[in-house]
Amino acid sequence: MKTSDFSFDLPAELIAQYPPEERGTSRMMVLDRSAGTFSDRHIQDITEYFGPDDIMVVNNTKVRKARLYGTSSTGGKVEFFLLHPFSSTRWSVICKKSRKQTVGKSYDFPGDVTGTIIQDDGDSKVLEFSVSIDDTYLDKYAHVPLPPYIKRSDEEADSDRYQTVYAKELGSVAAPTAGLHFTDSLLNALRAKGTQILEVTLHVGAGTFFPVRTENIEDHKMHTESYTITEEVAQALNKAKASGKRITAVGTTSMRTLESSCSDGIIQAGSNSTSIFIYPGYKFKFVDRLFTNFHTPESTLLMLVSAFAGRDLIMRSYNHAVQERYRFFSYGDCMIIL
Repeated sequence: MKTSDFSFDLPAELIAQYPPEERGTSRMMVLDRSAGTFSDRHIQDITEYFGPDDIMVVNNTKVRKARLYGTSSTGGKVEFFLLHPFSSTRWSVICKKSRKQTVGKSYDFPGDVTGTIIQDDGDSKVLEFSVSIDDTYLDKYAHVPLPPYIKRSDEEADSDRYQTVYAKELGSVAAPTAGLHFTDSLLNALRAKGTQILEVTLHVGAGTFFPVRTENIEDHKMHTESYTITEEVAQALNKAKASGKRITAVGTTSMRTLESSCSDGIIQAGSNSTSIFIYPGYKFKFVDRLFTNFHTPESTLLMLVSAFAGRDLIMRSYNHAVQERYRFFSYGDCMIIL
C-alpha cells in the first residue's frame, strides 16, 4: 500500500491554530462502520452513544514544557525539543537546523545554564547541561510544545488548553489531543449514564509528528513510546470484555496502548514500550470503537483510523469534513467511529 493513498487536499485555513474559545464546544462527526455512513454532530451529543455497556479508555499522560531556546556562540537562537532525560543533566533532544548542531557545540540557556551536545544519534542528539534540568526549571523557562503545524508561539492559555482535564502522569512532549474535547461535566454525564472511564498512560513522543518518508507504508519504521497499565485497570478491562461490554479508545494513543498490551484477547498489566504500526490489514484485538481527531495527510495516525474504519469511509468523511469546514488537527474538531 502506498503512502500517497492517504493523501488529501487540506486548505491551510482549516488547520486550527487555537482551541475553541471554550473546551467542550467542538463539532463531532459520527462514523458508522457497519452502515458505511457519517453524520455531523457536536461533542455534547457523545452521551447519546454511551451507556452502562460501555467502557471508555483515556490516556492520562501529562505534557511537559519541552521546547527550550538556547543561544549559540555565534549569537544564533536555536530551538531544542527535550524528549526525555537520561540523567538529571543529560537529555535526548531534537533541534531545529539539526545538521548545524554538531557534537561539541555549546549553548547558553535561561537561568545561567549552559548545554553541550555530546552525542549525535541521528534523529536526535544528547545534550548535557551544566546543572540538573527538572520540570521546575522547564516550567519556568521552557515553552508548551505546540505541534509544528500550529504557526504561532505558545501563549499562557496553552498551558491549560494543551492538557486534558485528567492529565496526571508527566512525560509527554505532545498531548493526546482527542482527550482535549472532554470537560469534567461531560465526563460526569457519561458516568451518570453508567459508562465506566478507565485510565492508561502512554507518554507521547515527538515521533508522532515524524512524516512517513517511504513510498510503501510497510517500509516505514515506527517510533517507540512507553506505556503503563495498572493491574486494577487491566482486570477491569478484561472483566468488561468478557461480559460483552464495548471498549472505546479515546485517541490513537489509547488505541495503541490497548492493542499493544493485548495477548490472546487479554490485556496484560505492567509497563512496557510499543512501536506498533497499525495500518489497513491490521486485525484489531480488543478495541471496539475509537474517538479521535482529524489527522494530517499521509500520517501514521490517518493510516491507523483507516485500518479501523476502512480507508474508503475515512477518505470520504475527510473530504466531507473539508467541505463542511471542520477544524483539523490538535486543536480541531473530532470524530467517533462506531
